[in-house]
Amino acid sequence: MAAADPFHDFVYELFGPLGALRIKKMFGGAGVWCDDQIFAILSDNVIYLKADPALRARLEAEGGDVFVWTNPKTGKTNEMQYVSLPEAALDDPEAAIDWARAALDVGLKASKGKP
Repeated sequence: MAAADPFHDFVYELFGPLGALRIKKMFGGAGVWCDDQIFAILSDNVIYLKADPALRARLEAEGGDVFVWTNPKTGKTNEMQYVSLPEAALDDPEAAIDWARAALDVGLKASKGKP
């Protein structure tokens, strides 16, 4: 599926081997789904992967940054459960897919715990 945004096109190409991808605009950025599971968000041309504490530690060890959301009304900041894809993976499709699969697994595990 082609996107109107060149960065979204890049994300489709990078993560295409995962399966059926969908990018949907939300909250000034976008969410990335594989089948019906969100595994990444996009903000300011940065890919942030869904992460549990273990994946977060691995991503941060490779230079990933935690996604911090600032409430525009209150100015309060919140760390979200997303960490940026390491920069080296942007030029290494196999590494990007490995990271994305790990994020997808986190999302699937989290979904199983919801009623």
